[in-house]
Amino acid sequence: MKPSTCTRRARCRVVIEGVEPEIDAGRFPIKRVVGERVVVEADVFADGHDELACVLRYREAEAVAWCEVHMTPLVNDRWRGEFRVGRPGRYLYTIEAWVDHFHTWARDLLRRVEAGQEVSVDLQIGAALVAEAAERASGDDARALRRAAEELVEGRGAAVALSAELAALMRRYPDRRFATRYDRELEVVVGRERARFSAWYEMFPRSASPEPGRHGTLADVEARLPYIAEMGFDVLYLPPIHPIGRSFRKGPNNRPGAGAGDPGSPWAIGGPEGGHRAVHPELGTLEDFRRLVRAARRHGLEIAMDLAFQASPDHPYVREHPEWFRARPDGSIQYAENPPKKYQDIYPFDFGCSRWRELWRELYGVVEFWMDQGVRIFRVDNPHTKPFAFWEWLICQARRRDPEVIFLSEAFTRPRVMYRLAKLGFDQSYTYFAWRNEAWELRQYFTELTRTEVREYFRPNLWPNTPDILTEFLQQGGRPASAIRLVLAATLGASYGIYGPAFELVDVRPLEPGREEYLDSEKYQVRHWDLDRPGSLRPLIACINRIRREHPALQQDRTLRFLRTDNERLLAYAKTDEDGSDVIVTVVNLDWRWKQSGWVEVPVVQELDRATYEVRDLLSGASYTWRADGWNYVELDPASAPAHVLQVSRRLAEEAAEVR
Repeated sequence: MKPSTCTRRARCRVVIEGVEPEIDAGRFPIKRVVGERVVVEADVFADGHDELACVLRYREAEAVAWCEVHMTPLVNDRWRGEFRVGRPGRYLYTIEAWVDHFHTWARDLLRRVEAGQEVSVDLQIGAALVAEAAERASGDDARALRRAAEELVEGRGAAVALSAELAALMRRYPDRRFATRYDRELEVVVGRERARFSAWYEMFPRSASPEPGRHGTLADVEARLPYIAEMGFDVLYLPPIHPIGRSFRKGPNNRPGAGAGDPGSPWAIGGPEGGHRAVHPELGTLEDFRRLVRAARRHGLEIAMDLAFQASPDHPYVREHPEWFRARPDGSIQYAENPPKKYQDIYPFDFGCSRWRELWRELYGVVEFWMDQGVRIFRVDNPHTKPFAFWEWLICQARRRDPEVIFLSEAFTRPRVMYRLAKLGFDQSYTYFAWRNEAWELRQYFTELTRTEVREYFRPNLWPNTPDILTEFLQQGGRPASAIRLVLAATLGASYGIYGPAFELVDVRPLEPGREEYLDSEKYQVRHWDLDRPGSLRPLIACINRIRREHPALQQDRTLRFLRTDNERLLAYAKTDEDGSDVIVTVVNLDWRWKQSGWVEVPVVQELDRATYEVRDLLSGASYTWRADGWNYVELDPASAPAHVLQVSRRLAEEAAEVR
């Protein structure tokens, strides 16, 4: 360390530590979307009893100048400040603090005056501090400070010294020569609103034909857009639309050996017609896809592409770049397997091969290609089976091109791996929600996701089902169970999705007892769906998505709070918007078999000086008068009304927010 630097640091008396949010000592950024607040806290203190000043500094990563907001002292040397982020991109923030000699002097002067002590010498000390500030100022401010210094020297009394006007001027021109700046510049990745709030609908294009027995096309998907939009979804996710390999193609229900007409798994990507940049000929052309993207936008939908970085044995990569795959001692290429399961129709890439740079660039080129076709949302298949460094690099590259791109991580794996992927850049992540059925485990899991540091970088996307997941709860409970899981997913999480039409049509037939796989899964065959079949959950889905769009409280996860009940088969929780004026209380019967009743404690309005208030069930339209002293009775029948989604009177909520 240079002597000059060492000397300066010796005179920097303030300590800054315990900064939050800060992920892994600043290694990873936190996440926000446009318009959101970044609230920063830190422990800031110094030796002795001097007053301190502390500012939160922030700027866009590409900007040069910093913006500053003064932080507010809380208790026990804890300070807090906040700023709002603007357009998508990266922001930096840090903290700077210093000993505030003027305000220390003003504090002590006030005590002396109140004690009746003589303060003429003290006024001269203050005059010197004000005169120094005048040298740092300019224009009218400099003149005002020089005038105040003269008045203090002339001994005109403490009124000038302790005036709010002088305090404000001195705060504007502090002596920061020996300020302490936090030794890290922390990052915020700012995305667009859909990174935080979205409703996804997954469908297989090849099953979109309205005619039984015909392979669906992208044009058929386009014709189905009104159906999806009317249910209130804003993201349409398509499994891989690329050519499918023929070698080792799987038959219906994952049977080894396909018949002549069996279409194979869309995740066995690549054939004579092309690979990851091609469209399956039976689905249509690249122009058909571009037309679908444009049509989706007109319906308020975005197309999400599937990124499955693997290849069938017939993929052009296998012929052109065999070095990108792992060779076995007998000269064959290693296929995918999870012993004892074997997937001979899929070859994993060898990300550690000697030509890894070329492989990485090619795979990023795939992302860039589909971005050129208008795609800005990617659902990534099994990212946990590829190197962390690869994803960090690829997502960074994509964001440099367009900071509005969104990546969803489909990683049903260990928690630390899921969280690491989120830290590396994935905007949203699949979760364990599908397997959390009891009230205690839902409370425990979502408290972890929304009330700990995890919320700063991990955004959950809740799926009751996927083509690979048909839980025992859905299998056994049928329509009531599906309705329960829908309400939970759509109200616990700001982002959720369903795999349809299997979900809304309540197709819950398992491949066999004890298995979570669908019978006659679309992964291996073309299906035909009667969208007008009786018993569809379509009206409920449309209703819940409309509620989500109309209520800001449900468009984020940070305010989720669980409420007490006297019946563990009832799960109750509340969400509010940022200012507390929109309050939604959800109560769900977790038992698909039986009616459940009990008492729910709702403390969100207990501060008000009134005996009762009104809540309205946004699902049924019914209104109820509840007691403001806390506990209220609910009764829910899973066959007819498995949940309440209750809006607290907006006027009442605003009054409660003012009280708080």
